Amino acid sequence: MGLPAQAHGAKATPLAQARSLTGDRHGSIFSCASFLGTILEKMGVCSKLAFTRYVRSGRKPEPDPRLWQGDARFGRVPVRVYCPRAPSAGLRPGAIFFHGGGWVYCSIDSHEKICRYIARESGSVVVSVGYRLAPEHKYPAAYEDCLNATIHFMNNVEYYGVDPARIITCGDSAGGNLAAAVSQTLAGRSDLPKLRAQILIYPGLQVLDFNLPSYQQNRGVPLLLRERAAFFALQYLNGDASNVEEVLEGSHIPPDMRLKYRKWVSPDNIPEKFKVRGYKPHKPHEFKAEVYETVKRLCEPSLCPLLAEDAVVHQLPESFILTCEYDVLRDDGLLYKKRLEDNGVPVTWYHLEDGFHGVISLFDYYGFRFSAGKRGLDSVVKFIKGL
Repeated sequence: MGLPAQAHGAKATPLAQARSLTGDRHGSIFSCASFLGTILEKMGVCSKLAFTRYVRSGRKPEPDPRLWQGDARFGRVPVRVYCPRAPSAGLRPGAIFFHGGGWVYCSIDSHEKICRYIARESGSVVVSVGYRLAPEHKYPAAYEDCLNATIHFMNNVEYYGVDPARIITCGDSAGGNLAAAVSQTLAGRSDLPKLRAQILIYPGLQVLDFNLPSYQQNRGVPLLLRERAAFFALQYLNGDASNVEEVLEGSHIPPDMRLKYRKWVSPDNIPEKFKVRGYKPHKPHEFKAEVYETVKRLCEPSLCPLLAEDAVVHQLPESFILTCEYDVLRDDGLLYKKRLEDNGVPVTWYHLEDGFHGVISLFDYYGFRFSAGKRGLDSVVKFIKGL
């Protein structure tokens, strides 16, 4: 497990470095991009969304001589395939990867280094999926692209030298949501190879309760603020985040539905040690039926995997879940871990006590190197090599 953050003389802790990178009021990479995007939009040069996507899309690094990689299309879905050049004693594991970015940002390029690292260090074939982004393409567009790409890969694994008994879904943040949703959809399918595992890296898995302990404790911690988590979910759902305040307050869920899902989405299911940094029970605001009508599809399992029925969950493959202490989505991972274990699914859990949301992407980011990100990636590699 990850080690707690410590001060090393004058050296900033990983969390302090994250605040400097993304949350310092004097400026940061992403906040400056947002500000500049607003100016460019007002000038009529380009939209704020387009500019912010450009900044966050990443730049493809120089080729890695240890890997073969190429772009392709699985049906209409763009993908990038990474395969180690080193000889293999047999068929390789195959991981289909869905990038994070709140369903709104990022791309195959932004997660190039992550996918290269996983492929190179684990000896697996990695397929990175360029699914359609919100708000132009609303739910379930991203989910459908990821599902269709996975099915295509499963039906053609021989072409890539992949063992059909070792196919893995994998993703970070919103990509972890998509990996969980795809795994649930494929559970029990007899016409396809059975998934060997799912890897969920700080996944967002529910939108019922934005007042869980991790949301309260980490509401202002970069890279994902509490308000932005709800904003992204609504952008993905409707392309419109006008109801973000009602969703944050909890007035978007009918009382009977909240009661039904309390067995799965409840602070009572979070271990007490994760509440010591502070937690105040929250009473949802008065239910607003008109808001629910607008956002009710948020509760569909393909968008909210934590709400899948036990009959589906117990068929899921062996799972790896990575959580970070300083992350609003920490408790989503903890709640899903409990659901999987309650249904007899083997779970490997890796918790970064000095980690924050997005730290995996910063294991090597233009001069910034976070040891927690490297440890998290190495834990993923170790899990794949052990399958």
